[in-house]
Amino acid sequence: MSESTVAGSAAVILSYDAADAIAGEPPVQFAIERLTQVLQAAGVTIGSAGLPIDIRSGTGAAESFEFSRPEGGSGPVVVTGADARGLGYGILELADRAAYADDPVTVLAATEPVAERPATPVRSISRAFVSVEEDTPWFHDRAFWADYLTELATNRINRLQLAFGMQYNYGHHPATDNYFCFFYPFLLDVAGYDVRPENVSTQERDRNLETLRFISEETKRRGIQFQLGLWNHAYDQGPDSDPTYPIVGLTPETHAPYSAAALAQLLAECPAIDGLTFRVHYEGGVPEPGHEFWRTVLAGAERDKVGRRIEIDMHAKGVDEGLLDVGRATGQPIVLGAKHWAEHQGLPYQQTTIRDKERATKGAGTGLMAITAHQRRFTRYGYGDFLKEGRDIDLLFRIWPGSQRLLLWGDPVLAAGYGRLGTIGGALGIELCEPLFFKGRKGTGTPGGRDPYLDPALTLGGQEWRKYRYTYRLWGRLLYNPDADADSWRRFLRAEYGAAAGSVEQALGSASRVLPLITVVHALGASNNGYWPEMYTDMPIVDGPHRGYFTGDSAAPPTFAGVSSFDPSMFYRILEYADDLLAGRRDGRYPPDEVAGWFETLAQDAERSLAQARDEIADPKAPEFRRLDVDVTVQIGLARFFAGKYRAALAYTLYERTKDRRFLNQALSAYEKAHGAWVGIIETTEHVYRSDLTFGHLLTEHGHWKDRLPAIETDMAAMRAVADGAPDSVRVDIPRVPHVERPAVTHQPAGSFRRGEDVDIAVTGDDLDARGQIVLRYRHLNQGEDYQQVAMTRDGGQFTARIPGTYSDSDYPLAYYFVVRTGAGDAWIVPGLERTLANQPYHVIRQSLD
Repeated sequence: MSESTVAGSAAVILSYDAADAIAGEPPVQFAIERLTQVLQAAGVTIGSAGLPIDIRSGTGAAESFEFSRPEGGSGPVVVTGADARGLGYGILELADRAAYADDPVTVLAATEPVAERPATPVRSISRAFVSVEEDTPWFHDRAFWADYLTELATNRINRLQLAFGMQYNYGHHPATDNYFCFFYPFLLDVAGYDVRPENVSTQERDRNLETLRFISEETKRRGIQFQLGLWNHAYDQGPDSDPTYPIVGLTPETHAPYSAAALAQLLAECPAIDGLTFRVHYEGGVPEPGHEFWRTVLAGAERDKVGRRIEIDMHAKGVDEGLLDVGRATGQPIVLGAKHWAEHQGLPYQQTTIRDKERATKGAGTGLMAITAHQRRFTRYGYGDFLKEGRDIDLLFRIWPGSQRLLLWGDPVLAAGYGRLGTIGGALGIELCEPLFFKGRKGTGTPGGRDPYLDPALTLGGQEWRKYRYTYRLWGRLLYNPDADADSWRRFLRAEYGAAAGSVEQALGSASRVLPLITVVHALGASNNGYWPEMYTDMPIVDGPHRGYFTGDSAAPPTFAGVSSFDPSMFYRILEYADDLLAGRRDGRYPPDEVAGWFETLAQDAERSLAQARDEIADPKAPEFRRLDVDVTVQIGLARFFAGKYRAALAYTLYERTKDRRFLNQALSAYEKAHGAWVGIIETTEHVYRSDLTFGHLLTEHGHWKDRLPAIETDMAAMRAVADGAPDSVRVDIPRVPHVERPAVTHQPAGSFRRGEDVDIAVTGDDLDARGQIVLRYRHLNQGEDYQQVAMTRDGGQFTARIPGTYSDSDYPLAYYFVVRTGAGDAWIVPGLERTLANQPYHVIRQSLD
């Protein structure tokens, strides 16, 4: 029994069996300490009298826990867990409830029986060290780590990747700030090698190792897997680099053997390291193919040598079977870290189809990026061909920090969507590159510059992460259980915003769908370096600044109307839709004017709820509310900007096709609204955020919203110039496709299929008119392949089609959806996206492996 005596208004008894092996494990003991601290801080006595809380090991799925109340609900609160993590989660849940309660003992006494088990096996956060100026303070701050790691554990995050060497992508940028870029010599003196970074003392090197050991141990003590990310293995940072900390003592011949020896030593020095993440393509500093280099290095992590399990996470970009064999030879579990919507945060589902830019090229490549840029190109920005059934490797999705780096994100609906869809094809789950990831990257950091605020009333005093506590809460809890009790996040909102909590939840929830939607429909660039929707660098409708800037990573032509979606099977390009409008046809994809309507609805919903929150909040000037108010207002402005620009680009494209000035007038009117929305963003942020928010040195990696306005206005001026010379005489009427209500189409996917057997697909469409038809589109769950399609056979209101056994005879699950067409030409995709934007718009069925 854990006992202490503190004077207070109430008391509890915390008890567990000392012989219970699970209860004695560090994550459970940490959770008990946390619960004790919370109760004592509230004046609750922990002793031999009071409310009994019994802590016991139990049975069930990994990481599951259960609350029960014997004796008809009047007995003790019993917490059981299937393992140390599960039991720890149960105790931390009680601590969280107590922390947000006015009367903790009464709240704990009202604990209802419940059983919880994880829907998503891996719920990960990634934090990166990319700037010696901005990241060294938090790296060595033990108080920060104690609070931060406790927050993650409380919210059931079970994996933390602490990433190093992500300052630069080798071969893309000359390097200056290379601290920790080639990780080992900044922490280790490896016997037999005189390798060191210049300008780093022995004392500093030893302190770095001790800090890493502390972080890894404290992470593991809380039941969180500690994953060390080593994203750069280049000791020479490449042409034109001028590193502040040059690495001396290595040659090309000793590079790999030194790395292997250093890796083995690092794992011995830090026994709490549970896993390693490597960037194994050329951007990690090793020319492709790098199989022999990695074979040598990974020998340092072989299970027989290390003596423990070490998860090896290979960043999936460019990985081929040869690299997987290198990993397998270590005897360690292999995980591939695949990108989720390229280097951005998109909607919860995986894109139906990748862009043409991501397709494999014909023939083998040569040079630095021989594999990644050519035959394995389709692995760069998604799950590629890695979701085979019966595979001996695992796959994890990683949400990169391209879309949203700064503004507050928090939507329970989308978070639950990630929880439901992050295990597609048997994937392990999702890792989120946390807010402010890459802040100060590529040598742009400054002392104290990690805090993004200019307004002194809003600065965070070195605790920038605390702004995003709601993000971590939703992320962890709704990946763990997409159907979690809403009180698990609403108690936090009530504590932060009082009577305004409900309106805040709605306002931020609607606003938080804006940037993921922008990312999906407007794929201006897959790389986070070249596309930052949160602080959009203008792609012109007509012509103007930056048109050429995006040509390397966007569809042609380089205009707003030419930009592809990241899911071209679900969303029209504006140019394509304009052509279909004028031809009087539809193909079922979501058109730009409908998407503009989605943005407008999100803006209206967020604005209405934010206005209510302003009326309900006790102190509108409180920093917590002001930060949220500003960020929601910016996202409302972004929604209206993109709605206006989508409408303007469509109308302008119709003008280009027809020369009918009426379309040009519509374009100018819509563009004025977009411009007004952007001006509103500037007015909201100009004296709130720093004038240069730095996540890199490229045009699209730093700056302020006001810096983007001149390009928008130049584009508008170009459109007005076209209008000045446009004739009034041309009139072109768009052919009308009769619009009807979407017919009710129902389909129940099979639970599974057997490889090599026909898969029969049946759809009911009683409401579809007599000339209507349904087309089945299907492919393997392999992004390197195209969809097959077949017109379904109709018998009254029943439609059937068959995926032949010759096609199902593969290593993959099947993905499919339907295109429904009326006899008059209207069309829809089924199942398509729901209004929440949180579902999967296609079906996936797995193989039966019996």
